[in-house]
Amino acid sequence: MISNIFLALGLVLVIEGLVYALAPSLVEQLLEALKTTPLQSRRNIGLVAVALGVGLVWLAQSIG
Repeated sequence: MISNIFLALGLVLVIEGLVYALAPSLVEQLLEALKTTPLQSRRNIGLVAVALGVGLVWLAQSIG
């Protein structure tokens, strides 16, 4: 169980690192866009991301 958690955290760090390494200007543009996005929209985006993440974890557990 703990190895799966470390695996998941490692994969998140790899993906985040790739984004910053390959497209740092895009990250800045996205942060500027977030400043202009209403708070409720950001919350909804976060909730959708959490739901998708939970769904992917559930799918991975049911497949494997």
